[in-house]
Amino acid sequence: MTENLIYGNTPCMLSGKNISANKNFEDVDVIVYGIPWEGAVTWGDYTGCELGPKVMRLCSARYSGYLPEINDMDVFEHVRIGDAGDIDVVPANVDETMNRITAFTSELWKSGKFVIGLGGDHGVTYPIVRALTEQGKKVGIIHLDAHYDNLPSHNGDAFARCSPFARLYEQEGVRNESVIHTGIHGPRNKPEAGRNAKTAGAVTITVNEIRAHANLKELAAQIYEMAFKDVDCVYLTICSDVLDFAFNPGGPVDGNGLTSYELLTLVHEICKQGVIGMDFVEVYPQQDPNQFSAHFASTLLLYALAGHILHSKQSEKELESSIR
Repeated sequence: MTENLIYGNTPCMLSGKNISANKNFEDVDVIVYGIPWEGAVTWGDYTGCELGPKVMRLCSARYSGYLPEINDMDVFEHVRIGDAGDIDVVPANVDETMNRITAFTSELWKSGKFVIGLGGDHGVTYPIVRALTEQGKKVGIIHLDAHYDNLPSHNGDAFARCSPFARLYEQEGVRNESVIHTGIHGPRNKPEAGRNAKTAGAVTITVNEIRAHANLKELAAQIYEMAFKDVDCVYLTICSDVLDFAFNPGGPVDGNGLTSYELLTLVHEICKQGVIGMDFVEVYPQQDPNQFSAHFASTLLLYALAGHILHSKQSEKELESSIR
């Protein structure tokens, strides 16, 4: 049915309700939106992540909300997803695009719903979080990525995909000590990136530190505790390249990354602790003829939502107990 298509033949993410025209958030619990943006930082012809939102939606049509491995849960029995469509980026104008992302997401944050962004490159995380801080929130950030993404700029572009955390360190409302760079690994990081994180006061947890931990659930709780210290809320941002390229053929080419099981477990357990929203970025459909990475996005979002549901239920129980 055409009302369930965001554009062309593209369905709403995970068969959600199309709220792209009216932006009516009343009948949904979760808002998904796309940011079809790719800045200028590319390597050779390794490009195309602006197609990520479209292809992730197309792939999502194959999936139900049923996760037999997580308490036999059907996510769709507990939350209603609304798809707010894509932000109208301006490819030739970086500054205008950043401002449009902030303006668009500001309205989503005001709804009080769980908000999920589909990238796009990682530069989009800065204006998303900026919108949250401009509403008076003190924010901690859990950042799952192979790379720090905290270089000052790329060829003068202060909003490049290698720079969002340089801008977030500077953002009033972000507590730098509650920025947790998680899963960092590999020589595509520059030495100054690690120094920048230390100077800012951010926390680094490398992929080897994750592997050395005996219990991923306990580790996720510890990461969340650090991110939630002295802030109002925690935002989760995930770059696909935190995964090993064996599990991420449509992402940047980084080895020694997490397995899909490790990432899904961490995301689920972090969301069980309570995050305000999240994004998933750097999926490159043109590099992946079978669209494995775009398909993986559906499972990742469902694991996150399953965690969000369990957190909400626990919060309801605690509220009932306090009333009694």
